[in-house]
Amino acid sequence: MYIDDCQHSFEHLVTHVLPGHMERLNHALQSPWPASTFAKPRIGPKALATTLGLVGDFSGCYVVLDSVRPIYVGISRKVVSRLRQHMFGRTHFDASLAYRMAQRHLPTKGQRTANMEKPEFRVAFADAQKQLRSYHVAAVPIDNSLELHVFEPYAAMTLKTSDWNTFRTH
Repeated sequence: MYIDDCQHSFEHLVTHVLPGHMERLNHALQSPWPASTFAKPRIGPKALATTLGLVGDFSGCYVVLDSVRPIYVGISRKVVSRLRQHMFGRTHFDASLAYRMAQRHLPTKGQRTANMEKPEFRVAFADAQKQLRSYHVAAVPIDNSLELHVFEPYAAMTLKTSDWNTFRTH
């Protein structure tokens, strides 16, 4: 039985497909892009993709690196757009990693939307985004939705990004 047109059994995913994606991701980690590339005003995803030598935005997995150390693994159907959101986003939905970083720096209780309205938290959030822009990112395309969703925790566990990755729903 296939899910989301994935032609592989779970066993084959775990033993062959995911390690193959990990190998490609490890290769991408050797020459990451500066995160600041995704934070240039008035340069949209299409122009960014061209700048990066890509045909266009793509479905895949991305890793945020502090220097050379992976700190966060994410996935998106539009990786370039998603990375721009992390750098520019104004809401906890858009810039979820910056929100978590700000939350660690300035712990707040209550609803995320209400926290984002607090001036002191907005400063911590802006500082977190500024910090993110000093990092690097690497990414690999993964077209199949099931492979992409299963690969995210696989990569997060392999790269030991548990400080910032969580798979709890909210």
